[in-house]
This record gives sequence, C-alpha cells and structure tokens, in this order.
Amino acid sequence: MEGPLVVVVGAGPTGLALACGLALAGVPVRIVDKAERPSTASRALGIQPRGSEVLDRLGALEGLPERSVRVAEFVTHVNGKCLMRLKVGAHAALVDRPVLVNSQAEVEAQLLRRLRDVGVEVEWGREFIDADQDAESVTVQLDEGAVRARWLVGCDGAHSRVRGSAGIGFPGAPVVDGFFLADVRASLPFPRDVVSAWLHRKGMLGVFPLPGDCVWRLVASAPADGEDIGSDRVSHALRLAVQEHAGIQPPERWTDLWTSTFRIQRRLATRYRSRRVLLAGDAAHVHSPFGGQGMNTGLGDAENLAWKLALVASGRAHSRLLDTYESERRPVAREVVASTSGVTRLAVADNMVVRAVRDRALVPLLRLPTAQRLLWEKSSQLRISYRNGPLGDRWSRLGIGVGLRAGDRVPDLTCLREDGSRTRLHGELGHRWAIVAPAAVAPTFAAIARRHLGADTAVAAVSETGGRRTVMLVRPDAHLGWAGTTPAALDHWLTHALGSGGGLR
Repeated sequence: MEGPLVVVVGAGPTGLALACGLALAGVPVRIVDKAERPSTASRALGIQPRGSEVLDRLGALEGLPERSVRVAEFVTHVNGKCLMRLKVGAHAALVDRPVLVNSQAEVEAQLLRRLRDVGVEVEWGREFIDADQDAESVTVQLDEGAVRARWLVGCDGAHSRVRGSAGIGFPGAPVVDGFFLADVRASLPFPRDVVSAWLHRKGMLGVFPLPGDCVWRLVASAPADGEDIGSDRVSHALRLAVQEHAGIQPPERWTDLWTSTFRIQRRLATRYRSRRVLLAGDAAHVHSPFGGQGMNTGLGDAENLAWKLALVASGRAHSRLLDTYESERRPVAREVVASTSGVTRLAVADNMVVRAVRDRALVPLLRLPTAQRLLWEKSSQLRISYRNGPLGDRWSRLGIGVGLRAGDRVPDLTCLREDGSRTRLHGELGHRWAIVAPAAVAPTFAAIARRHLGADTAVAAVSETGGRRTVMLVRPDAHLGWAGTTPAALDHWLTHALGSGGGLR
C-alpha cells in the first residue's frame, strides 16, 4: 500500500508518543490535528515516574527533568490545619525517579522534536471528518480529502470524532461541580518543591509550583450557579481562595498567564478497538485530574499500542495481537477512573459524615509510613502489571509462584551489550525487544527472537551482568514477555503470542 500504514488523529502527548513509537519501528505514519499550531496552554502538569520512563524509552526525555520542578511532598491541610505530608520525591525500592511538574505543552514540544528527528511532521490544520473501513484498509476522510491506510488511531480527546465515527460508546457521568484554574506569576510564600492542598467545607484550593520565576498553578472549586464565567471572575475567585483557605493575602503584583474552567467527568470507552480503528488517551478514558494520572495513562496507552501495531503493520503478527491492547490497558484506565473519582469526592466532600471520616480516619491512616510508600508506588504507575492479560503468566493468575512473572514491569537493570559495553536495559528498549541472559547463551536466544521479531529494529540482545540462569525476553514497554531456560520454549511463546501458531487467532 502506498502512503501511511497508520493514520493518527490528534497531536497531544498520546498521539505524539504513538507516532514516535511507530516511526522508530519503521512504520509509515501520518499524524494530523485540527489545531492550526501546537498549544501553548499548560493543561496537564504531573509527569509520574512511569511517564518519565516512557519518554526516556522514546528518546524524548532529554533535558526535561532539568527544566521541571521536582516535587518532594504533597501537603494536605484540612480546615486550615496541616494534617498530612506525603513524601513523593524520595527513592524507594520500586521508584527511583521523582515526580516532575511541567507544562503539557513542554512535554508535547519534546515529543514534537523527537518526531521530527525520525522524519515525521505533524500536519496541523487538518480536521478529521469520518472514516470508512473494509477488510483490508480504512479510508480516512479529512477536510482536505481522503487518505487510505491500514489502521486509524483516535487520540483526539474526550470529544473524539474518531470514536464517534467508529460507533464506540463512551458512558459515564460528571463527578463533581466545576473548578477554576489559572497559571499565575505571583510571589506566593509556598515551598517550590511542594504541592499544597487546602480542604474546607466551603471548597478546596490546590497550589502547584511551575517552572519559571514565581509561577504557580492554582485550582479552586467553583460555585455551581450556572453563570457565564469570564477570566476576571476566575482570577477574583482564585485570589479569594488563596486568602480564605491558605490565609495568605494575595500580592499586588499578580499576573494571570492563563485561566480556564473545567468540570470533571468520568468516562470509559466500551471498547478500544473496532476492526481497523483504535482509541488511546482521552479518546478512550477521561477522569479527574486529581493524582496527576491522565497524561501518564495516555503515554502508557501509546507505548503499549505502538509495539503491537508495529508488529501487525509489518506482517510479523496476526491482527488479533491488537486485542491484547484493550485487554491490558482498559483495566488500567478503569482503575484510574475509579480511584481518581473517589479521591475527588473525598477532597470536595460536602457531606458532614464523609468529611468526618476523611479528616479523622483516612488522613491519619495516610500518615503511616507503609501507607505512604504504597500510595507513592501506586501513583507512580510503576506497579502496573499485565499478569492477568492474554500475554501474562497463567500460573500467576492462579496465585501460583512468586517473584517476577510474565506481564510484570522489569526494573531498569544494568546490562552488557553483545560487544561488552555497559548499558541500561530500558535504554535498549523503546522500539526494540531485549534478551536478558548470561553472555554464553544470549546469542542463541537473540537469534530466535530476531527471527520472529525482525533483525534490525525489533531486538537488542543484552547480557546480564549477574549470574542468573533464567533468560528473559523483555517487551519494548519494559514488561516481561517470557522467562525460561530453553530456546524451544522461547520459540513456542513467540509463535503463540504473535499468532503465527494460532495462539491469538
């Protein structure tokens, strides 16, 4: 087929990361967006450790941590009293990256630069109209004309036209009333490595440090009066919230850089695939921004889908491999939707009993070191596992066995390349798979993997520095695909997983 094998609609973080992953794997891709140019609005802020890992594997992280605010604590005040400090910056056994706070626009700029590096330009001002698919292709109707491709991916946000065109449902409901938010430049007396929140029966206030001189993101609950809300009212409401909730007199030198309002929704697509059309990011799931999970969940979708779509598009895997994308990623989004909705209801609770339980039971419980560690690991998204998915370990689904199982995230191990040079495991991934094995047997297992996955861009053979005998095949998204000791077992797993032996047909 001439032209792109994949058309991606939407050039936000999810669409850009997906296009990068496909292009790195050698898949012809075209990415379009109806906007005339990249957005400069900050929107999403938090880059969780997993989000940093995804950007790193794509080669798009360089320089971003140095330009970001590194958050050390989340501090919660209830009725003016500091009740909890959640430390999120310290290294733990699972997490060795900090939470980064930076503008979504900056993340997109990083991905745009990386996409240009691999020869792909976003086509701005190109609006998706409709799509029609048959057994072999999908015809994508843009405002400039029609494009034929093998696959279409909608990364076009909560109001996705691609999702509507494919007839995929998006059930859900509002979670709470609206919020005011703004990025401001003001000399506020808050620590620059702390995210602070004030909870009160009259509402809430959140303060986030942003890169730049005295730049902050402010979020406050808005009254549900249904009135039209202009930027002047947003600014006034946020100044008042700073004074009432934080007890700080707003400084006279206060510049609004950006203001907006939003209403939190929780919605989850009924499916992620309709034949040759797939969804990712906000087109598949929307939820509360509390916890900073949204952009990171979209980046995870993109990475998971990219390596699977690359194998299918190149003819190395049966198209049923794409069904494992939904099987692995939709449960992640379902849990994020549920947990962030619960946190939001607690944060802005207007019920006296709920507030009492929150303030006297839940907040004190979260002061415990074990609870803080578990919450930090969960919010990092590094605990995500696909054990229970179709590519996972069936024995672990029965509760048999301990330790690392197929579907689990593999840590960023120190390894040796085949030429003996030292490397990081995650540095060898991105669009490649990795064999982690003792040096003596690595070439044998790598040869099998290359035969199934491709010689040039699909496999990087890596020799582990330790003395372990078990061989691991690590997926491009750093999750364990297979572990064992015999070449025949690896050959069988790849035949089954890619569908060439009927395993996914």
